[in-house]
Amino acid sequence: MSNLKKLSGLAAMLAALALPALAQDAAAPAAEGVAEAVAEVVGDVTDKGDVAWMMISSVLVLFMVVPGLALFYGGLVRAKNMLSVLMQCTVIAALMMVIWVLYGYSFAFGGGTSAFWGGTAKMFLSGVTPDTTAATFTDGVVLPEYVFIAFQMTFAAITPALIIGAFAERIKFSGVLLFSALWATFIYFPIAHMVWDASGLIFNMGAIDFAGGTVVHINAGIAALMASLVVGPRIGLGKDMMAPHSMTLTMVGAAMLWVGWFGFNAGSNLEATAGATLALLNTFLATAAAILAWCVIEAMARGKASGLGAASGMVAGLVAITPACGTTGPMGALILGVVASLACYFFVSVVKNSFGYDDSLDVFGIHGIGGIVGAIGTGILAAESLGGTGFITEAGTMGSQVMAQIKAVLITIVWSGVGSLILLYVTKAITGLRVSADDERGGLDQSAHGESAYHS
Repeated sequence: MSNLKKLSGLAAMLAALALPALAQDAAAPAAEGVAEAVAEVVGDVTDKGDVAWMMISSVLVLFMVVPGLALFYGGLVRAKNMLSVLMQCTVIAALMMVIWVLYGYSFAFGGGTSAFWGGTAKMFLSGVTPDTTAATFTDGVVLPEYVFIAFQMTFAAITPALIIGAFAERIKFSGVLLFSALWATFIYFPIAHMVWDASGLIFNMGAIDFAGGTVVHINAGIAALMASLVVGPRIGLGKDMMAPHSMTLTMVGAAMLWVGWFGFNAGSNLEATAGATLALLNTFLATAAAILAWCVIEAMARGKASGLGAASGMVAGLVAITPACGTTGPMGALILGVVASLACYFFVSVVKNSFGYDDSLDVFGIHGIGGIVGAIGTGILAAESLGGTGFITEAGTMGSQVMAQIKAVLITIVWSGVGSLILLYVTKAITGLRVSADDERGGLDQSAHGESAYHS
């Protein structure tokens, strides 16, 4: 009798567990129908987590500019020019933010159908309200347009600031501001549209640029090369001591860049999803691999690994993984970091010295070359067989993807190279580019700003 009771109790318990499941299965089609009906009524929705992540990412990218880039570049110049670099980074960022909301956002993402620019429909943020939205990568999920504007604004703020490393210690403050405004208008905004807007030329080629390999790094790197050639070398180059005045500040700035870069790369997913976590992990790994690779190369070539080399490797890895961070696998990120350090080290240590151009802080050697390596490498490492997320060209093959990447790189090089060269001469005719020899020898802190970064 006791066994019968036990069996009856067990049967009752199993029935209690099974009935809700059966009811859930029966209700599933009805629930799906209700969800679809609700979606039709509600339409696109915003997710608070996505919005919070994008706000944080925007702040992280600002952190890259000030204080990150400002301190990184500032430590690399001589003490008499420290304040001038801080001022240039800060004021360029402020100028770009104002230009962005006046017309830059419209030129890049104004909704026009041109392959080269976004039009004028959203100048002065016309039609943008707290209720307007921007699409993300998931159907039906959107962001408030204001947060998308702010996020892209930080990209526009940092890109022209990267260029100043090419002509540091000898450029007029008025000249750098005028050139930055012109360059953003005629170079950056069109390239951003071509790469990231649905109607853009490069976008429709199927080229992958997840976070700005072409838009930011190749674009700025080629402009930096043109600027170093037009402005000319610093007085005393090769004769005077021009070593970084503070490797401590340079390392601090580089570390801030690495931290901020997570907003740059993972934020470019536009959602707090698995895609963002892939970009985050790759940003760790490619950078770490590039630092180690640069140290090994220096130890083999010079007998010692330097702090400057570690900082250079850090930035090279960050630059190279930028276009690939959302589509390559973690092992691919390690490989890309190593290859980027090899390529950038060669250009910084061999090519620049051979040709004799004075790219003061190696903007072309690291951002330009690292961006090219990363952009083309993206076409290889996106292969699912290598751990990537797959190709997006119509043909869906590695060959077609690599070709699309190469075309994107070449378009960016030509657009930025020719356009920057023209704008440099326009700026030279209006404000001039270079300070006087006396001002250059005395330092730009005093001659341009009447202050000094340090006091005895």
